[in-house]
Amino acid sequence: MAAKPGAEHPVTATTTETDSGSGSEDLASGIRHPVSGWVKVSLPVMAAASLWLYRVLFHALLPLAVPLLWLRDRVGGKSRPPLRARLVPEIPAIEPGGIWIQAVSVGEVELGRRLVRELRDRQWEPPVVVSVTTATGLALARRTVTDAATVTTCPLDLPGAVSRVFDLVRPQLLVLVETELWPELMHQASSRGIPVAVVNGRLSESSVNRYRRLGRIMAPLLEPLSLILVRDPSDAVRFASLGIPEHRIQVTGNIKYDLEPDPTPLPWGTRVRALAGGRPVLVAGSTMDGEESLVLDAVEAAGKRGPAPFVIMAPRHPERFASVAELLDRRGVEFVRRSEQMADTETADVFLLDTIGELARAYQMGSLAFIGGSLVATGGHNPLEPAVWGIPVVSGCHVFNFQEVYDEMVAAGGARLAADCAGLASAIADWLADPASARAAGDAGRAVVERNRGATARTVDALLALVDSGPSD
Repeated sequence: MAAKPGAEHPVTATTTETDSGSGSEDLASGIRHPVSGWVKVSLPVMAAASLWLYRVLFHALLPLAVPLLWLRDRVGGKSRPPLRARLVPEIPAIEPGGIWIQAVSVGEVELGRRLVRELRDRQWEPPVVVSVTTATGLALARRTVTDAATVTTCPLDLPGAVSRVFDLVRPQLLVLVETELWPELMHQASSRGIPVAVVNGRLSESSVNRYRRLGRIMAPLLEPLSLILVRDPSDAVRFASLGIPEHRIQVTGNIKYDLEPDPTPLPWGTRVRALAGGRPVLVAGSTMDGEESLVLDAVEAAGKRGPAPFVIMAPRHPERFASVAELLDRRGVEFVRRSEQMADTETADVFLLDTIGELARAYQMGSLAFIGGSLVATGGHNPLEPAVWGIPVVSGCHVFNFQEVYDEMVAAGGARLAADCAGLASAIADWLADPASARAAGDAGRAVVERNRGATARTVDALLALVDSGPSD
């Protein structure tokens, strides 16, 4: 599985001769001399040079990035943790020897929560710290994880900020959820003898190509990775193509399959059922900019073939809640906002779910679900959340973030892909006209979830084994 040397990415692996005369491959172990060919360069030297360059670039670009990000957030209404919180994260005094889990945002926090729950179920007593990059992810972690873990902001990838967190947490393992590869973070873990693991690892072909273009810089920066636990064999091949040794890569499955339907009643469930008035319900979840109009158009078109469904609409990003409400107003759509759902409204066609953390439970109210980020080219979102409730799923064709999941769900009949608004309208109308077919599709999707469970347990098995063994060679 290890990468082979060659012209395409010659720095990721080179062949050296052992005392016995057999060949072996070393990650980023050489550079090409223009005359004499390969010249042996020690990995620590290359890692030090790459890290120095990374630090220089990070420090140079940070003063430019901060005001630009601030301006973008002000214009877009986006919220992110204050800069001070990322330079000096607040962490209470905790015992050393725990596990530090780094998650980017809402989806990664949910995976981290499952890991924490599995650790606690196994009577893991040392502390667990969950750091989060985005404001929405941080808010979700504080609501759902604080009973079993310490939650803090992710430090900026600067030597001082990262060092402060390591000094406070003093973990025996650093866990990066999916592909959160921060060079400074990984370097400081390695320099302290702390193994670094990637869980639910995924790597697209485009990401692999980017890493290859930065081969001489990136390859040594990836050396601190002790263990990479990936979703499926294709991810394993992609990581190996970067020159990461085969023995550090394991296929443990996709943790996202290990979700259970949350039976906690929705505080607004009764009201929404009353507003729906017996109509079928379409849950349009994680919609992105431009998709809300397409969903409304598709619902209107489907309504020409039968009763139009009531819509629960959940934009992906909180900063867009207000703009989606304005869109509904402009289109003359009667709607109720979750944040104002006690308003005296007798009728509505749309319930705008302008909160974070309720969408997964909202799918239970659906007759079918549309998963956003897929009619626009952002890669799609998680179709398993409605599938676990037995709800059939329709998405656009841009689902590369969950390609393997969609491939299996479509093959099983639990999901349909629509190329455009007309295709979405057709899928909605077909399932609403044939409820038995919709129920069969929902059952097929739920069966896909059931037969792929177990990744969380396998992941924790591998993490605890790594804790026992220490860093990889």
